[in-house]
Amino acid sequence: MADNRPAASIEAVESGLAAQGYIASRQIATAVYLAQQIEKPILVEGPAGVGKTELAKAIANWRGQKLIRLQCYEGLDEAKALYEWKYAKQLLYTQILKDKLGEVLGGAETLHDALEQLHDFGDVFFSKEFVEPRPLLQALEQEAGCVLLIDEIDKSDAEFESLLLEILSDFQVTIPELGTVSAVAPPTVILTSNSERDLGDAMKRRCLHLHIGYPDARREERIVATRIPHVQANLLRQLVHFVQALRTQDLRKLPSVSETIDWARALILMNAGQLDNDLVHNTLNVLLKFEGDMTSAGKLVGEMTHQAVREGQAMAAK
Repeated sequence: MADNRPAASIEAVESGLAAQGYIASRQIATAVYLAQQIEKPILVEGPAGVGKTELAKAIANWRGQKLIRLQCYEGLDEAKALYEWKYAKQLLYTQILKDKLGEVLGGAETLHDALEQLHDFGDVFFSKEFVEPRPLLQALEQEAGCVLLIDEIDKSDAEFESLLLEILSDFQVTIPELGTVSAVAPPTVILTSNSERDLGDAMKRRCLHLHIGYPDARREERIVATRIPHVQANLLRQLVHFVQALRTQDLRKLPSVSETIDWARALILMNAGQLDNDLVHNTLNVLLKFEGDMTSAGKLVGEMTHQAVREGQAMAAK
């Protein structure tokens, strides 16, 4: 059953998300708590793969609400994001009206009377039953509320931001033929951005800002352990320390948390008990996505692997 009530505390948000496998920092939990209390969208920025989209999924699962996702791209318009007319149904209705035209106009004595009667039927063509709701309109129509994920907003055009402003500020939208449609229950709105372009000031003013960066070693260990509970503690410490060291290098694309999780899965499949040079070299492509990064990091694998093993053992001894 969906729970529309705001969380009682920041700690309740942390525990609620943790129950869904999302290990939230205090900053993340605070943003979610405030967004629920004051009914404002959250604009989540940060590198790809750090858990921005997963945050929306976790909130939806925790609150027992439907997740409605709008994936943004260049050229996205209201027909794909908000609504469009059911043209096939309108054409069918037109044909029916044509076949029944004699009955419809049977009582009309003058041309004016006939036009008046047809005008009444014309309004039906642009009624709600002919509207095909897209994600934004669907979110406003959910009686139990929902989580609306507007993913990668930075990939859309600046014009699309203007379409969102009314929805983000008042949880309503104006459709010329129908008037204003207001939310039955205000949705929880999460917008994500990888910062491929700067968003407008009007957009940012309507949202709480949250930046999710790469986690520290302790939180990353908790994240991986939550997603892969059967990973050995020793291997977990070593692989996280290695990834943390890898992120200090000058690479084209730093490994994200999702790639750390994928690497942990790969190491388990290879029955690894701890890191060694050959193992890291053979699986480095799970963490790095560019040949130049593979070459640069490959020169340091021996040193970083030794350091990760040593630090992992030191942590185990404490």
